[in-house]
Amino acid sequence: MKVFVAGATGVLGRPTVRALVSAGHEVRGTARGDEKSALLRSLGAEPVAVDVFDAEAMKTAVVGTEAVVNFATKIPPIVRMRWKGAWKENDRLRTEGSRVLVDAALAAGAAVYVQESITFIYSDGGDAWLDEDSSLSISWIALQSMVNGERETERFSTGGGRGISLRFSGFYAPYARSTLDSVSMARRRLLPVAGDGSNYLSSIHVDDGATAAVAAVDAPAGVYNVTDDEPLRMREYGRAITHAFGLRPPRRVPKWLFRLVGGGPVKYILSSQRVSNERFKKTTGWAPKYPNAREGYQQIAAELGDGA
Repeated sequence: MKVFVAGATGVLGRPTVRALVSAGHEVRGTARGDEKSALLRSLGAEPVAVDVFDAEAMKTAVVGTEAVVNFATKIPPIVRMRWKGAWKENDRLRTEGSRVLVDAALAAGAAVYVQESITFIYSDGGDAWLDEDSSLSISWIALQSMVNGERETERFSTGGGRGISLRFSGFYAPYARSTLDSVSMARRRLLPVAGDGSNYLSSIHVDDGATAAVAAVDAPAGVYNVTDDEPLRMREYGRAITHAFGLRPPRRVPKWLFRLVGGGPVKYILSSQRVSNERFKKTTGWAPKYPNAREGYQQIAAELGDGA
């Protein structure tokens, strides 16, 4: 299949391009500058220099494409996530960028459109499992753009194609800046657990997110959760990091202090999201290589060693 990947040089885009090429697909992807273009060529893909907000240029870029994968994001660093303004470009990519890409995919007659979304849009589920039909809670403005992207995906399906929204849980990987920052903070005991840490956090290794993207191009239209098999309670997730790197356990801080320091995203960090991947696994046959964050962070520690 001929696949176009927007965000091809990003944290999720790079392993996705590699996985698509390994699966036998012909891949083209967005890349700006010589260095990123060379990176895509090294992965076996063709780089395309195009602005995802340029509607006419995008239509030209995806001509002949059978599948469009939209993984274009701009996630701010951990230390800036509390600031609403730090999400401005990411929100534009999710809203305007998704609209432009869906228009281009429809104009090209593509069969499938895959959109990156996130499980953080679910309401607090306590100890219950959350599936794709569970209620949503969009009180943090930065999450509204995720819903906007999903609506554009639905529009692609209405137009006759297979629109697929992948709700990824929290990403981590040895090459993800957020993971490296988290490990660095854990070394200084600056990555605390709020309260008793009994709330669930769902997560997914980026490598597993990439193989899910490959499976998604053949999936029926719809919304799917992409997460590992065993969501951990927040205190267990913190210990997964510190144990993997031989560090002291995370400190505990009161929830009120965590809210005071953390800003807007804190509500979703403190909520309990025990997200199920059952629908996607049954539909596609996909399964994560790393069934939980304990095993995932052991792999990260083995790869990074003392350099993290």
